[in-house]
Amino acid sequence: MAVKLQGFEFWKTTLRGARYVVAPMVDQSELAWRLLSRRHGAELCYTPMLHAQVFVRDANYRKDNLYSEVCPEDRPLITQFCANDPEVFVQACLLAQDYCDAIDLNLGCPQMIAKRGHYGVFLQDEWELLEKMVKLANEKISVPITCKIRVFNKMEETVQYAQMLEKAGCQLLTVHGRTKDQKGPATGIASWEHIKAVRNAVNIPVFANGNIQHLSDVEQCMEETGVQGVMSAEGNLHNPALFEGLSPPVWEMAEEYLEVVSQYPPCTLSYVRAHLFKLWHHTLQIHKDLREELAKVKNLQGLTEVSRQLRLRCQEEITIGGEEAGQVVGLPFPHWICQPYVRPVPKDPVANSNGTEVKAVRHKRALSLEDSDGASDALSKNKQKKKARNPHKNFCPEQKPKYIKCEQCGNPKGNQCVFNLSPGP
Repeated sequence: MAVKLQGFEFWKTTLRGARYVVAPMVDQSELAWRLLSRRHGAELCYTPMLHAQVFVRDANYRKDNLYSEVCPEDRPLITQFCANDPEVFVQACLLAQDYCDAIDLNLGCPQMIAKRGHYGVFLQDEWELLEKMVKLANEKISVPITCKIRVFNKMEETVQYAQMLEKAGCQLLTVHGRTKDQKGPATGIASWEHIKAVRNAVNIPVFANGNIQHLSDVEQCMEETGVQGVMSAEGNLHNPALFEGLSPPVWEMAEEYLEVVSQYPPCTLSYVRAHLFKLWHHTLQIHKDLREELAKVKNLQGLTEVSRQLRLRCQEEITIGGEEAGQVVGLPFPHWICQPYVRPVPKDPVANSNGTEVKAVRHKRALSLEDSDGASDALSKNKQKKKARNPHKNFCPEQKPKYIKCEQCGNPKGNQCVFNLSPGP
């Protein structure tokens, strides 16, 4: 059995000193997107977040998510799992280890499904459990274990957390510089200071995640934090050529992506549609009829045709308008150029514990509604109207059939539950 490389040796040799990293994104960092990103500067990619228990139990789920045997150019590759049981996590790792270069434990997902399934960032206070998971996996499997985390408000707590994971056997740490509550309208600014503090406190490679929209952000982040690499999610989705330092016309990236999709194992249509919505985001705000069409078409040919129509309309604008064509207030480039989407700054901003303006007071109530699983004291205007029409209407997700958790996989029961338990409507 080959000696398992660790820490910096693992990063330098197995990961080839990767600096430009495509993040693990649920349903969005699939094979075709990874290959497109690699063609345009990405040096390391992660799989989408995979559910460890489903991976262990469902052979089709495994087949649909690991393609190394048919696509050797998709390396180096790190497989990411969400898990909350050490034994199940190790079983999943053992099944995946021959098809990737490392296994990552997701400790950063802040979404409600992670809260219900009790994984991701919602494990960040259970240090004893996490230590056991990482230590056991490090002992049992043949590839290194890595972790992706979010920060705590307190920098000292974040540093101690990172050191605990390193001591347990984590060989590379990705630090998303946002807290558990910084998501959606409260996303705000990621703290590079927290990332820098972690980098200075551990003896393993560190990747930074957060605030990456252009190659210049990558360079500035590495300079300010001292990290070994920088990971991009949203920035990569809007511009897969980000790591090349280029901002090409959207249609070039869209057409190349669609070509890759047609060449490799079948890609779920919803993934392709979502990528086109991200790439064409700014243009679809103008050509809303095609936005509706993109949402309705039911096959790859239909998606390709909508993308073609968008290209033709943009090229017509260029022909008619010349250099001034495509300019939109608030965008640095014409709308058909790959560029980031910057969330609108909330009104009445308040500062979080790091001093960054992240949220309006009224948005805090919305977040508390989400975190309380549907408390009725802070309904949205739309839900208030529905409540007025039907006073007995229930807005608590936990009591709706499609949200009831499956006892085996931890995800909401429904038609997509691999165990087919009590399918929802």
